Amino acid sequence: MSLAGSPTVRYPYLLRGVSIDRIDQVWSSDITYICLARGFVYLVAIIDWFSRSVLAWELSTTLDTCFCLDTLDRALQATRPEIFNTDQGVQ
Repeated sequence: MSLAGSPTVRYPYLLRGVSIDRIDQVWSSDITYICLARGFVYLVAIIDWFSRSVLAWELSTTLDTCFCLDTLDRALQATRPEIFNTDQGVQ
């Protein structure tokens, strides 16, 4: 069950068994936090799986949607992936 009380939807992992063999085939995004003396900052990164290059990243003092979307917009200015993969985290 989710926090809202409705059943959690589980989507199948569509990249299982897929051969990643070129740039811009699969990108992913992840968010993590960095503990500082006076709190946290949050880091979002967009990564190309084949080259393992960080395409865009940003830090924020709040875990809101805007800094994630701004980071994705910057990455998409150069090119577009065939597949954009994220985990099913709570963010």
